[in-house]
Amino acid sequence: MKSAKISDKELIVKYLEGNESSLEAIINRHKNRVYAYILMVVKDKQLADDIFQDTFIKVINTIRAGSYKEEGKFIQWVMRIAHNLIIDFFRKSKRIPVVDNDSDEFDIFDTIRFTDDSIEDRLVREQIHQDIRGLIEYLPPEQKEVLFMRHYSDMSFKDIAEQTNVSINTALGRMRYALINLRKLVKEKDVILSA
Repeated sequence: MKSAKISDKELIVKYLEGNESSLEAIINRHKNRVYAYILMVVKDKQLADDIFQDTFIKVINTIRAGSYKEEGKFIQWVMRIAHNLIIDFFRKSKRIPVVDNDSDEFDIFDTIRFTDDSIEDRLVREQIHQDIRGLIEYLPPEQKEVLFMRHYSDMSFKDIAEQTNVSINTALGRMRYALINLRKLVKEKDVILSA
């Protein structure tokens, strides 16, 4: 089976019909992008390996359970799972700072950080990100793909060109037009991009 010409949706259907190699094909198709994204965010190879494995375990279990709904691109769904697992990890690992009480000069203010974002700042930032993701949906598919690969998967333009079977100049051009179109959409939709 030549998996390169078969869509993600078709591979999932074939897998659900009992073709195990379809699952392997879809994982192989996307593993580099997913892993690159995870590693870029966590900056730790062992942790990235663990989250990558957890991501695809969740993907496989969801597909097997028949809970996967084809609402768009498979890779975006997988990236969302990876992103959520990364967030979960950081939430669970958040620890209270350890204070060394051996010195007589202990100052409680040394343990408090006043530079944390307020809840309002975080909500505003999350809303801005959500607005931008919404605007990205208006872009033509090839521009959306290049933007996603570059900013969410941190892929080089050389890798993007190879992955999408176009020249580097075409990949760069698509990115340029994506940014131009996003700027136009921000003005048209009157989106505020600052707190």
